[in-house]
Amino acid sequence: MPPPPVPPATPKNNKRRKTAAETVTPTKPPPLTPTPSAVKIISSSSPMQPLTPSQTEPRPAEPHATNAPLHTPEGSRIVAYPPNGVIDAAANKASLMLPTTTTETLLKEACAHLIKIDPKLTTVIEKHHCKLFSPEGLQEEIDPFRSLVSGIMAQQVSGAAAKSIKNKFIALYPSCTNATHPNVFPSPHEVAASDVSFLRTAGLSQRKAEYVQGLAEKFAAGELSAEMLARASDEEVMEKLVAVRGLGRWSVEMFMCFALKRMDVFSTGDLGVQRGMAAYMGRDVGKLKAKGGKWKYMGEKEMLEISEKFTPYRTLFMWYMWRIEDVDIDAIQGD
Repeated sequence: MPPPPVPPATPKNNKRRKTAAETVTPTKPPPLTPTPSAVKIISSSSPMQPLTPSQTEPRPAEPHATNAPLHTPEGSRIVAYPPNGVIDAAANKASLMLPTTTTETLLKEACAHLIKIDPKLTTVIEKHHCKLFSPEGLQEEIDPFRSLVSGIMAQQVSGAAAKSIKNKFIALYPSCTNATHPNVFPSPHEVAASDVSFLRTAGLSQRKAEYVQGLAEKFAAGELSAEMLARASDEEVMEKLVAVRGLGRWSVEMFMCFALKRMDVFSTGDLGVQRGMAAYMGRDVGKLKAKGGKWKYMGEKEMLEISEKFTPYRTLFMWYMWRIEDVDIDAIQGD
């Protein structure tokens, strides 16, 4: 009698190899920004008191200055240029010239510049209103210390986790829970005086707690201030902030764009900008593959060469690169 048939062996090794291959090759592109929650939390404005008539007046605005009003720990409001057109002593010392552009006209002039350089951008500009640099957006007051601390908290975590950590962090300080006159956020001096172990009780990692404390020390010592961030050059702001532990170049670029509202910042390391620029140049981004396990839609040199002609409004150009795939690309590419 012949032996019973032996069932075929399950190709376990082949299955494992296939699974391994699938994990190496991404099946879909990554999010449009490395950490989208960080951008949202960085750009959140301080809760605003009703604006006085003088605060709603158009102010001089300039691409290489901070166009957002900044809130100081003492509760004052700092602007690069006051509405009355009078430059104070600090601004004179920084050799600031009074620009003719205002917060009412900045966005309109910037859009006109982009369209003049490339009329094919008209479609995406008309479809997407950029509230960030609108007259209303430029009235939103930003606390730079709060914004930078919030950005550190949001690094590599979800938006919900970042919000939870931030709320716990604020609750650590009695000045923020005072029922009569609560502060919106603890002051740099309060945070600098706190132990790292105390900061960690809000849910911060050891490293992030050290970053937050170090940043607070810089503000408390006057090395960083709302006044400096309002009036310093783009290069000086970048140099000062990347020297702080926990603030990389991308984080500083996003802070300069979305919090300070500076108009000539351009991030070559942002995946969303890379992807949008590749689409803008007529490339099929759906067919672009990851190289060496990392996504790279366009090289830095090419991105800088393309964006240079949109100076001094590269921030707005970058903002539209994030949104360019939301419109009919054929209408943008033209012939």
